[in-house]
Amino acid sequence: MADRETLYGKTPEELAALCGGLGMPRFAARQIARWLYVRHTEDPLLMTDIAAAHRQRLAERFAPAFSAPERVTESADGTKKYLFRIAGGHFIESAYIPDGERATLCVSSQAGCRMGCKFCATGRQGLQRSLTAAEILNQIVSLPERDRLTNVVFMGMGEPLDNTDEVLRALEILTAEWGFGWSPTRITLSTAGVVPELRRLLDATKVHLAVSLHNPVSEERAEIMPVERAWPIAEVAAILREYDFTHQRRVSFEYIVMSGLNDSPRHIRELTRLLNGIKCRINLIRFHKITDSPYFSPDNAAMVRFRDALTARGIQTTIRTSRGEDIQAACGLLSTRLRSGL
Repeated sequence: MADRETLYGKTPEELAALCGGLGMPRFAARQIARWLYVRHTEDPLLMTDIAAAHRQRLAERFAPAFSAPERVTESADGTKKYLFRIAGGHFIESAYIPDGERATLCVSSQAGCRMGCKFCATGRQGLQRSLTAAEILNQIVSLPERDRLTNVVFMGMGEPLDNTDEVLRALEILTAEWGFGWSPTRITLSTAGVVPELRRLLDATKVHLAVSLHNPVSEERAEIMPVERAWPIAEVAAILREYDFTHQRRVSFEYIVMSGLNDSPRHIRELTRLLNGIKCRINLIRFHKITDSPYFSPDNAAMVRFRDALTARGIQTTIRTSRGEDIQAACGLLSTRLRSGL
């Protein structure tokens, strides 16, 4: 079954070409898309407005894509971490974060990650493989709380712009009229700054953007984020100045605060210089301890001082509340290294 392709994850254009190749009317593509993405039904035999012979043909050719989570771990704060098995014997994790009337799902785009950020458990795992659009979307459609979701953030395992084709496909399905029909404002994608793919994302979608910044000084950022050597954060900022973030689409910068490493007055000055001309927000995140890490988070008072200093310089800055730290579901903690036998 794993060697067969899935219907789920295909666009109407791809489904139309598929229908033509199977001797089916091309208009059946829209019917199939409705079953897949509106009714969340992937079994062709249940697609009752398609001819029985065609249903049988589809069922024989295509494998199911949906896969329920293998395990759920619940935090004291209500956050849930879901473990999914994917083809190849690998695993990924997603985090469900309820917050009053909001319910956010943090999805993964890769099993592991090759960006190598030193403060991130996923980065230590290395990259096993990128996910297909169907595997990305499965984290949503197979979630028990699927119908409660208000937002999805691509902030789980992996660098989304290291898997741009499949991520864009998933985003198209999420936001298209023939797909989930979600507003792009319900979706945020986080990137460490893969410059060659950044314009492509910004031109192709209207989803919110979150840039993993963590240090505005190039030499220092390169020490904790190897991506800086290939694509400096200054290049990322220059690209963002070309786009309009004054209306519905927003850009934010994620900043994990590590005591004595990136929280000095000098860093405040450099952040102000780097982000000049970009309408944005900085989200300050407490560093969540990982094994054998030399970094640690400032205390609450220091976090507040850092926030207030940035705010005083005209940069909207918030301190993000940590969720799910007790189950290793907070920012930077997702990892399936042990389960993948690494």
